[in-house]
Amino acid sequence: MIASLFSKTRPINYALVLIMLFSCFFLYQIQVPNEAFTSGDLLSKIIVFLLLLLSFFLVNFISLKNTLTQNDNYAILLFLVFILLFPSVLNNIKIVLSNVFLLLALRRLISLKTLSSSKEKIFDASFWIFLSAIFHFWSILYIILVFISIIFHSGKEYKNWILPFVSFLCVWILYIATSLFLFGNYTINKAVFQVSFNFFDFKDVYQNMALSLFVSISVLFFASQTIDYQNKPLNMQSSYKQVYFAFLLAVGIYVFSANKSNDLLMYTFAPLAILGANMFEKMVNSIYKEVSIYLLLGFGLFFFFAQL
Repeated sequence: MIASLFSKTRPINYALVLIMLFSCFFLYQIQVPNEAFTSGDLLSKIIVFLLLLLSFFLVNFISLKNTLTQNDNYAILLFLVFILLFPSVLNNIKIVLSNVFLLLALRRLISLKTLSSSKEKIFDASFWIFLSAIFHFWSILYIILVFISIIFHSGKEYKNWILPFVSFLCVWILYIATSLFLFGNYTINKAVFQVSFNFFDFKDVYQNMALSLFVSISVLFFASQTIDYQNKPLNMQSSYKQVYFAFLLAVGIYVFSANKSNDLLMYTFAPLAILGANMFEKMVNSIYKEVSIYLLLGFGLFFFFAQL
């Protein structure tokens, strides 16, 4: 029933996702120990929730507006499942905000296929990526996707190769100006450049289990859609390549980050949700599709409550 319900874009789908997100967000927040809860904490939690809503909107917009998925809502459903697997992301404002900036960048990069306002889109995408790096440094790896997109769509125009550096200077100037205005000085924490390759250093066994399950799902979605790449419409293949690279770069962010947590996997959620939606669209057997989605949702809810 869930698969058939989300097989079309319906208002009830958005309502269900919103209700589930709000319910899980509320349940998680009341479980987080906070002895000195202040109005600032409340404001922070409200901002996180609004950013999550914006994330769902962007995932839905990117997938449907650019016809990366058919007229369905599988992408936002899978995005919700991934959040359920790693509920600690509901309390990490920096990662959620950083990911929103990368989604805004991805939206601009995929729209380069229209070949209109290319310079503005390249500048905007680079600007969002460098803003994202302020909140989590290794998200700067996404700038590679900008140059990949330039190769795909507008590599012959030499000015396009310079625009990412112009964006960097703009963000750098804004960062210095804001730091001087708010704090009277600016510093760079060298710790953000550190790298760690310790992937399973989690005390909670359910975090390790959720990570293992997510890795398996990721391999399945990515491999199936890579194999199916040749069956994509020719005019859409470059867009799918961008999604593939977006996922790989998001994995790179997790790999290089020093202070690893499952929250960092949020960077992979959007591209993986789009790839997963494509896989479900290709399934002919409706029963298999229903069972698969029920299992994913069931696992998501199980690990959510197990990590409360």
